[in-house]
Amino acid sequence: MPSYLITGVSRGIGYEFLRQYSSDPNNTVIGLVRDKPATDKKVAEDPDLKGRSNIHILEADVAKYNDLQNAAAHTANITGGSLDYIIANAAFLTQFDAYDPIGKLGEQPEELTKTLSDLFEVNVIANVHLFNLFLPLILKGNAKKVIAISTGLADPDFTSKYDLTTGSLYSASKAALNMIVAKFSAQYKADGVLFLAISPGLVDVGHYDNATPEQLQGFGGLVAKFLEYAPHFKGPITPEQSVTAVRKVIAEASVEKGNGGAFLSHLGNKQWF
Repeated sequence: MPSYLITGVSRGIGYEFLRQYSSDPNNTVIGLVRDKPATDKKVAEDPDLKGRSNIHILEADVAKYNDLQNAAAHTANITGGSLDYIIANAAFLTQFDAYDPIGKLGEQPEELTKTLSDLFEVNVIANVHLFNLFLPLILKGNAKKVIAISTGLADPDFTSKYDLTTGSLYSASKAALNMIVAKFSAQYKADGVLFLAISPGLVDVGHYDNATPEQLQGFGGLVAKFLEYAPHFKGPITPEQSVTAVRKVIAEASVEKGNGGAFLSHLGNKQWF
């Protein structure tokens, strides 16, 4: 019975991971959220998810070490002491750097400092603790796969070639996460543990819903660059499309195939869109 630990399942692609993996009754799916009652209610009212006894929602703020410690202990009780997959999906996103280049952000130094600190606390440091605390369970599992959800915007070559100026702070935190994945892989590859960073593609999760007309105009310029990079680009994909693709990459990737520590797209390569 494969077991999955997924962080940030209250909405977006995290919720979609929960939905898809729990559709197989043989899977044990454990979701970490900050608000358990709200997520329990959402699951109970979802026609697809309600009644699935293989779903376990645990409350934990991934930025709090003690919460992760408790979650690891509860997970061990649920699974019998092992874990097959970790999907580190929880992340901090911000509107602060969504539209303006990093030089413009520098006009608000205090906000820049706080935002970057928050991004690294959740997107980087929290995942280091997550991996360390849950690795004893992973080492006793069968699949031994640890997946970090990243972004194609963390690719420096992609950024430089197409002059992608927005999302600078968020991208930096995810680039750091990619290196963390590579370093964990370097240590645990010999134990058969696959560490892999995967970009889910450009997914419509409502991040730009409250944008001003001026901001949307700037976002249009970014889309033009995406089209230059990938002429086939048709716009954001749905969480269902993204997770279906990412699951395929997870299933096919392995240490034996040389994927340890890699940073791949939802297509299994370096094509981000």
